[in-house]
Amino acid sequence: MTISYNWLCDYLPVKPTPEELSVILTRIGLEVESLEKFESVKGSLEGLVIGEVLTAVPHPNADKLKLTTVNIGAAEPLHIVCGAPNVAAGQKVVVAPIGVTIYPASGEPLTMKKAKIRGEESHGMICAEDEIGLGSSHAGILVLDPSLTPGTPAREIFKPFEDWVYEIGLTPNRMDAMSHLGVAKDVCAYLNNTANTLENKAKIPALAALPEAKDRYDISVSIENTTACPRYAGITLSGVKVGPSPEWLTHRLQAIGIRSINNVVDITNFILHETGQPLHAFDADTIKGRKVIVKNLPQNTLFTTLDEKERKLDAADLVICNADSEPMALAGVFGGLHTGVSDTTTNIFLESACFAAASIRPTSFRHGLRTDAAARFEKGVDISGTVYVLQRAAALICELAGGQAASGIVDIYPQPKPAVEVETSWNYIQKLSGKAYPADKIERILTSLGFTFISKTEERFRVAVPFSKPDISIPADIVEEVMRIDGLDNIDIPTQITITPSPASRPDKEKIREKVANYLASNGFNEIFTNSITNSKYYTPEVLATTVRMINSLTEELDIMRPSMLETGLESVAHNLNRRNDNLLFFEFGNTYAVTGEHQYEETAHLSLYLTGQKVTESWLHKAAPVDFYFLKGYVQNILQLLGIKGLQYKEGEQNTWEIVVKNKSVVTLGAVDNAKLKQFDIKQAVWFADFNWLNLLSLLQKTESFYKEIPKFPSVRRDLALILDKQVKYAAVEAAAKQVKSPLLQDLNLFDVFESEKLGANKKSYAVSFTFQDAQKTLTDKEIDAVMEKLIKTFQAQLQAEIRK
Repeated sequence: MTISYNWLCDYLPVKPTPEELSVILTRIGLEVESLEKFESVKGSLEGLVIGEVLTAVPHPNADKLKLTTVNIGAAEPLHIVCGAPNVAAGQKVVVAPIGVTIYPASGEPLTMKKAKIRGEESHGMICAEDEIGLGSSHAGILVLDPSLTPGTPAREIFKPFEDWVYEIGLTPNRMDAMSHLGVAKDVCAYLNNTANTLENKAKIPALAALPEAKDRYDISVSIENTTACPRYAGITLSGVKVGPSPEWLTHRLQAIGIRSINNVVDITNFILHETGQPLHAFDADTIKGRKVIVKNLPQNTLFTTLDEKERKLDAADLVICNADSEPMALAGVFGGLHTGVSDTTTNIFLESACFAAASIRPTSFRHGLRTDAAARFEKGVDISGTVYVLQRAAALICELAGGQAASGIVDIYPQPKPAVEVETSWNYIQKLSGKAYPADKIERILTSLGFTFISKTEERFRVAVPFSKPDISIPADIVEEVMRIDGLDNIDIPTQITITPSPASRPDKEKIREKVANYLASNGFNEIFTNSITNSKYYTPEVLATTVRMINSLTEELDIMRPSMLETGLESVAHNLNRRNDNLLFFEFGNTYAVTGEHQYEETAHLSLYLTGQKVTESWLHKAAPVDFYFLKGYVQNILQLLGIKGLQYKEGEQNTWEIVVKNKSVVTLGAVDNAKLKQFDIKQAVWFADFNWLNLLSLLQKTESFYKEIPKFPSVRRDLALILDKQVKYAAVEAAAKQVKSPLLQDLNLFDVFESEKLGANKKSYAVSFTFQDAQKTLTDKEIDAVMEKLIKTFQAQLQAEIRK
């Protein structure tokens, strides 16, 4: 929010310095992020003086230059070399003496120095208007009124406008401070609190009587959707002359970064930033049937807005229509091309209304129109000030544009809104704020802010909230108002804090996440963060059937909540590959979203790994080795081992993917990304992807302290076995069969060779598997080991039809 110092001071009973006001604003919760000086003329003509040209003769060494002597009110005239074709003796001009800095309309500032031009000394400069920022002409020097006195500061003649501009970081709930008057009321409340008085009040501009036109020009108003538009007021002004705004109005708007357009539009902008109430001016002659209807139109109704774009309206868009139900404006958001005020407009219908935030915000986002008016309506405006603001704007239009009231004020307010009432206790304010405020201080602060006390006792009080503060509805809001006006820096910080530590939950989710992230980062992975809002074009209709769609999407490409982690991760992979960053190890913690029923949604946490490129780059020592499934599987297993998860079961999935299941819970899905998916992102190299179901993973972690056991004293024994199996039998089946033997002596098994040959038989292969046995209590005997090996062999033969190679 941008606030002008001079403008704000118009409403204050006192005028603090810009620095003092900056401190006050920050103390009352309106944090000043920057304070910058505004100048309508850069440099404000500082140091420039009025001079009188005494003589002007040709330069002896240059045809286009002249030697002048100029009286600037000093003891001796200045000798200045001037190249302007129109310089002549007797002229009153603007002079920049030595040491003065000038600020041209374009280009860098220039500081005057003593110079020698073609052999002649020059002690300053006679200025053209573009050279000092007063205009764009460079045809010659600026010739002034002959009656001016030499030596007079130029700033006294031209009176450049100066101001200080505050950039305030407003929190989203502070709609009441989105105007100069709103900020002024807060400042007055602060002044009252520090002076223990109620005398400081914001200077609300008085309403002037409107001149009446001879001929009536009545325009009727009706509201069909009173929920979206609870109040609508308007007035017709005739005889308006659209033209440039007066200098004071132009400067007010320029200071806060608004370009002057014409007097009517400038007045509506001025009132918006003065009061916080948006206005809209229609060319009254374009309103068919002299009737304004506030309603919704059918889906896909065409409407051309002021920016000359034809838009398709949504059935939920609130529209200002004429008697033929033709749209004239998107209510509270943007005007129409054919009903806006132009240079030829003479009759105006001025609108001041209150539109519901729930209607304005979706329309604004739906059409991509983020206007100042929409920003205010979507936070709520002061419904009680609708007519006052209309009268204030109408008076200014009559004063500055020659308008006359051609109708009375039409005010449609079918269901007057009652004031919100909040009840709380004096003790509650102390309890929540940590400070014992006297009751009279609380009452003074709230009264200064516009609250009305309905009742009060020694224990409790009840107040009516001003309509300008739609964010206040609960006792905690009242405490906030008291604290910020008294000053948040006035809250004592206790020297001691008493706390009761709460036991940490097990497993500690944050520690587990950090542990895994540290492991991956230490192994060369980079963490990425991708947008949880993504493009529906990435997914099939089957997936989209259970996808969460955005009601008000920011762009056409970001219209759904992601149903899987893969696609947003591939966007990052593609981004890097397109910039020749070909070897990538990424990991990401994120959530996916799904619809599980009517108004029921599911959010699932994930850890995802993305691998592509070379795991070993080429060198003189070895060839390049690309990332493969086993490289990915190694990291997946290491993560699970790091977290102490055992009993992994591998299940083959679709499209060359595998699923790891633990205790009937799916923990990880891993494998190669499908070529069709890679083509969708224009990725031309293999990408490997692992997706951990993070919630399932956490649920499997132990909830007790880590435990330790002694390293066995007795040696382990290894036995090898070669199994001839059908080619389609996976090693996972061998592991599963071995575990069914359930021998406490079998500690580990490992596949160390795979052999395929026609000598083994058609469609046969050989697995060479090592088995490790150990007993923590004694040394194993061959008889004990042979007994277990015999059980293993029988199990392999029975379940896998395995043959044992001799």
